[in-house]
Amino acid sequence: MKKFLRVAAAFLLIPATPALVQTTPAQAQMPVPAAARQDDTLSEQIGALQDEWARIKYQVPEEETQLQAIKALEGKAAQLSSSYPDRAEPKIWEAIILSTDAGIAKGMSALPKVEKAKGLLEQAEKIDSRALDGSAHTSLGSLYYQVPGWPVGFGDDELAEKHLQMALQINPHGIDPNFFYGDFLLQDRRYEEAKAYLEKALLAPDRPGRALADAGRRQEIKAALAKIAEKKKTEGKSFN
Repeated sequence: MKKFLRVAAAFLLIPATPALVQTTPAQAQMPVPAAARQDDTLSEQIGALQDEWARIKYQVPEEETQLQAIKALEGKAAQLSSSYPDRAEPKIWEAIILSTDAGIAKGMSALPKVEKAKGLLEQAEKIDSRALDGSAHTSLGSLYYQVPGWPVGFGDDELAEKHLQMALQINPHGIDPNFFYGDFLLQDRRYEEAKAYLEKALLAPDRPGRALADAGRRQEIKAALAKIAEKKKTEGKSFN
């Protein structure tokens, strides 16, 4: 069975820059709209999920400890999804966390988790396909190429490439869409194409507040590029 999953983490939308105008006392006393307060609360909670996910994935070495921690995080993510049923972001992060759990657990026992993750991402895509810079497409694409195909699972390379290309249309310079498309191409033995996307991912700009996740992802990118270099040695200069 293919290795489960390195699903990509997407980053939070950058808050708008405050306008450089003088604030009158009356304006300063105006209450913050409830919708804006709700958005701020959701962003804070998503940020907490992201931080804990990165810590578990990149800083916890023992598999059993990782598994226990990611399961606890699943519960928090599910609670957040329930609290914001009409928002795409919590569903995306619940799916990412479930997929990471599946990647640690591996084997047939992981299939129900990736099935649930797929369903959440499909819901998120319908709500807002551009949420978190198109992360529903990035994560769906990575699921489709890493999960086994029929009759074991729902894996489908054509759908994988479709979703990964859609993610790149939304976020062409992002570290995750470029990494996962490069990794997909590597698995598909399209090495020259893979190298181009992986090198682009390595040069992607840092994401605000995502230093640990970016550092961990760059290590994965370097490992993938090393695989391509090894293929070049063993298979000759032209290997596409």
